[in-house]
Amino acid sequence: MSGNWLFQVILFLSILTILAIIFGEYMAKVFVGERTLLSPVLRPIELFLYHLFGIDPDEEMTWKNFAFSLLLFMLLGGIVLFAIQELQSFLPLNPEKLPRVRWDSALNTAVSYITNTNWQSFNSETAVSYLTQILGLALQNFLSAAMGLAVAIALINAFVRKNNNLIGNFWVYLTRSIVYILLPLALVLSLVLVSQGTVQNFNPYTHAVTVEGKAQVIAQGPAASQIAIKHLGTNGGGFFAANSAHPYENPTPLTDYLEILAMLLIPAALPFTFGAMLNNRKQGWAIFTAMMLLFVLGLTAAIWSEMHGNPLLTKLGVHHINMEGKEVRLGPLASVVFTSATTATATGATNAGLDSLMPLTSLVAIFNMAIGEVIFGGIGSGLIGILLYAMLAMFLIGLMVGRSPEIYGKKLDPYEMSMCVIALFLPCVLQLIFGALAITNKTGVSSIGNPGPHGMSEILYAYASAFGNNGSAFKALNIDNMFYNLTTSVAMLLGRCITLFAALAIAGSIAKKKIIPVTSRFPTASPVFVFVLAGVVFVLGALTFFPVWVLGPILEHLFINLGTTF
Repeated sequence: MSGNWLFQVILFLSILTILAIIFGEYMAKVFVGERTLLSPVLRPIELFLYHLFGIDPDEEMTWKNFAFSLLLFMLLGGIVLFAIQELQSFLPLNPEKLPRVRWDSALNTAVSYITNTNWQSFNSETAVSYLTQILGLALQNFLSAAMGLAVAIALINAFVRKNNNLIGNFWVYLTRSIVYILLPLALVLSLVLVSQGTVQNFNPYTHAVTVEGKAQVIAQGPAASQIAIKHLGTNGGGFFAANSAHPYENPTPLTDYLEILAMLLIPAALPFTFGAMLNNRKQGWAIFTAMMLLFVLGLTAAIWSEMHGNPLLTKLGVHHINMEGKEVRLGPLASVVFTSATTATATGATNAGLDSLMPLTSLVAIFNMAIGEVIFGGIGSGLIGILLYAMLAMFLIGLMVGRSPEIYGKKLDPYEMSMCVIALFLPCVLQLIFGALAITNKTGVSSIGNPGPHGMSEILYAYASAFGNNGSAFKALNIDNMFYNLTTSVAMLLGRCITLFAALAIAGSIAKKKIIPVTSRFPTASPVFVFVLAGVVFVLGALTFFPVWVLGPILEHLFINLGTTF
């Protein structure tokens, strides 16, 4: 790794921050209905869609109606996607004549894509047709991301409004998310990817013979369009088995840079959208700074771990950076930054072998997902999660100073705090329960690819990924079986629904309250609150998971340093 890695990281984060500020302000204008530069082109499309589907853009919803619309939309999307996979052998755009997907894998995939997880237990190159990729997977990449964004805007509205039980219109927010935000960005990124060598075609697979005389099948397909939205929507499903390590998905250093930027852009911009809609931009800066602080700490630890390499080799006099499983075309720094970004944003894409990470790097990745992925988190869900942590932080501060908790001009009552605790901690508890089931189940244990603590890390990573709606996994863990397909399906649904529906319940309660003058002695826009918020996220995550992490990545790290292998 070159000596200017620190400059590269700082430059990247600076560019991300500038773009996040600009795009956050743009999204605020979109969701409050103000005119933007794209309005002359996109407003007619928006109005046409309202007319086509019979939506009244001026009609608003209570949180229960909002939640019902969200649940119905998810359910219908899952049924359609499941049916497409089961019928793909009879449908067009299937040049390789691929059969239907096995029912448990199809169910797992349907649940995965409607929950913005994009967990894939199979090799998509040999399992799904072009039509399934386009009409099923790529479409859900847009829809599931827009659903999370819609719920986040509803929660923001709750802090803006007073004495009102209405939080906005799900269908309006869904439409605006797609038309004004996801589609334009995906179109631009798709064109850039194609210009760099990413494929976008409907050609049959290429059958070639290698120089060794062996047959090789090179997958083709409409990849660029899906790759763009998988990053922008923090989805992450791979068009190719090698995901973003495949030269057709990620052909150049420029595409690698843009893909990392794409997965961070909208989650990093949403705090600024929050500040703009709240008409208090300092609050947005505070949330963004807490997210960035946690991201930088994790990234620093991951870079340090990979740069120091394997202690077993160091003891033999081989001083090296850990290059196992790294993207050799782009360098180890790009692989580490990509891994940190993909686990922090619920994207799940990868340009490196996650199984080959050093134990402390894998610990950072598991931590990013296990805490609910709020650094910066998935589209919408990341902002929701950090706001819930902010409420919890203010509640703890209120206990210490003897004051009723309040945040962003709204009093917090036991109902809001109960929903907050459910949203933040129930998925964490369920992660541990599901991990325990896997460890005590014959199929769960036999699917482990590596013995010892690394095998434990494989299971911990899998369920942190499923409940965090991330979708990545250690490759050595065999997840394409009935046990993991069904348990991760339940995990993905619970991880998504618990967070979103609890957030809507909180939004419905807070929207009814009046806005009070901010008189707290602990202002939420202060540097002190930023550190308290980041500390609450870190400490609560560590306290919840430290015992099982000791049995996995931490124990593996200690064994490696002692010279013990498995």
